[in-house]
Amino acid sequence: MNLNPFSDKDLKAIATKGMDVQEVLRQLEILRRGAKSIRLIKPASPGDGIVQIPLDEREALISFHEQAAEGGRMLKFVPASGVASRMFKDWYSWYQQGTIGSAEPVVKFLENIIKFPFYEDLKKAMALKGEDTERCIRERKYGDILEFILTSKGLNYNWLPKALLKFHIYPDKTRTALEEHLVEAALYVRDAQNVCRIHFTVSEEHESKFRDYLSQTQGYFEKRLGVKYERVITTQHPSTDTIAVDMENKPIRDRSGKLMFWPGGHGALLKNLNDIDGDILFIKNIDNIVPDRLKDITVLYKKILGGYLVRLQEEIFYHLKLLSEKRVDDELLSRVVHFCQRKLFLFFPDPFWNDSISNRKKVVFRMLNRPVRVCGMVKNEGEPGGGPFWVKEDDTQSLQIVEQTQLDLHSKEQKDIWKSSTHFNPVDLVCGVRNYQGEKFDLTDYVNRNAVFISKKSHEEGDLQVLELPGLWNGSMAYWNTVFVEVPIETFNPVKTIDDLLRESHLP
Repeated sequence: MNLNPFSDKDLKAIATKGMDVQEVLRQLEILRRGAKSIRLIKPASPGDGIVQIPLDEREALISFHEQAAEGGRMLKFVPASGVASRMFKDWYSWYQQGTIGSAEPVVKFLENIIKFPFYEDLKKAMALKGEDTERCIRERKYGDILEFILTSKGLNYNWLPKALLKFHIYPDKTRTALEEHLVEAALYVRDAQNVCRIHFTVSEEHESKFRDYLSQTQGYFEKRLGVKYERVITTQHPSTDTIAVDMENKPIRDRSGKLMFWPGGHGALLKNLNDIDGDILFIKNIDNIVPDRLKDITVLYKKILGGYLVRLQEEIFYHLKLLSEKRVDDELLSRVVHFCQRKLFLFFPDPFWNDSISNRKKVVFRMLNRPVRVCGMVKNEGEPGGGPFWVKEDDTQSLQIVEQTQLDLHSKEQKDIWKSSTHFNPVDLVCGVRNYQGEKFDLTDYVNRNAVFISKKSHEEGDLQVLELPGLWNGSMAYWNTVFVEVPIETFNPVKTIDDLLRESHLP
C-alpha cells in the first residue's frame, strides 16, 4: 500500500503508539470507502436463537456455577471508563445557558435534588464555600446548585467517571457504582478461599483517582463481606486508537502538526480482555447495578448464565475430544454436527454436506474449537441499544449482537427487521476463553475486522470522522460460539441519565 500520506515523523509517531502503519492505512481506506453494513436475516427469538431456561434446570446450573467459582475459575470484567458527562447532558446545558426554561422542570429539579445519593456531599461542598443548599432550594437558585454539582467548584461530577458517582443510599453510607460492583462480584465470583477476582478498565485521565478511591474503600468491603479482592485496573492501550480524518477523509493534524488519533470505542477493550490470564469472565457495564435489596435476582441469573456456560463447555470439550482422539465415521460426525446445530445454533452451508468426511471433520472441529459466550437477553421495552439477530455473511449465517449503527438504514427491509426484534442486549455476558486442552484462546483471531462504523465528532480543530473498532460484544466476538439466554428485565437497571437514579430500582 502507498505510504505517501505519512512523513518520517508520522511513521515514528505511529510506531510510538504501538500501531502498525498498514493498520492505519487500512483504517484510512475504510474511512474513504465507507463501513460495510451488517445484513440482518431476522431477529433471534425464543426457540429460534434465544434459549429459555426451564425452572427445573436452574438448580443444576447454579451448582455448575458454584463448583467452577469455588475452583477459582471466575473473574468479573467491568468496562468503567465511561465519563458522567452524558448523564448530566441536560443539567450541563441548563448550567451553561443560565436557564432551565419553563417552570415545570425547575420545580421538578428542586423537589428531587434531595433524593439523589450525592445530596449530603453537595451540602458539605456548598457549606465549605459559605453557601446554604436548603436556602438555595427555597430561593430557586438552581444555577448555584448546578455549579456545585457539575464543576470543580464543588463535586465536579460532569468530569468524573461514572464509576465514582454516588448511586445508592444506605443507612450507614452511600455507595458509588464502583462499590456496588465490588459487592456484586463477591456474591458470585468468590472462590473457596474467598478470593474475588475483578478487573476494571478505566480511562488514563481518571486512573489515579480511581485507584485512590478503590484503595480507600476496598478494605471496608473485604471486612464486611469476608473476601479478599484480587483486583486489576487497566487503561485502553494507545495502539487501539484510530486515525482521525476531516470530512474529506484527509488525516487531521493538531496545531503542532501531529497526526490526530481517537480512542477506538469499547471494541478497543478486546486487548485488555485478551491480556487477562482468565478462564470464565463475566462482563457487565459499570452503570448497570442495583442496591442490595434487589441484588438477589441479579445474582441468581448470573449463576444460571455461568452454570449454563460451564455445562455447555463440558459438552463442547467432550465432542472436541471425540473428534481429536477417535477415528471418526459418518455416524459419529453426524452426532457432533447435530450437537452444533441444536446447542450452538451453528449453520453449515450447502457445500459442507457434500464434502468428504475428512474435510467435514476439520470444519466441525474448527467451528467447535472457539471461545464461547453466553449472553443474557431481556425483553425489549424501548431501551436504546443493540439486540440479538440472525446475520448473513457470505455463504453462512450466525447469531450476533447488532447495534443500529451497523445497519444500512436506507433499506426499509433492514429497518423493518430491526424494529421487529423482541429482545435487547443488556450487556450481560459470560465468556469461556480457554480451549478443551486448557489453553487460552488468542481472542484477536475471532474478530470481524470489517464490523466497524464511522463516527462523527466535534473538536476544536473542526468536525472530524473516526472509526469505532468492532464493538467488544459485537464484531470483536463475531466468530465466537454464541448462545443467547433470556433473562428477566429486573436484571437490567442502567443509569444512562441522572434522572435514572430516581427510578424505583435505585431509590432506598
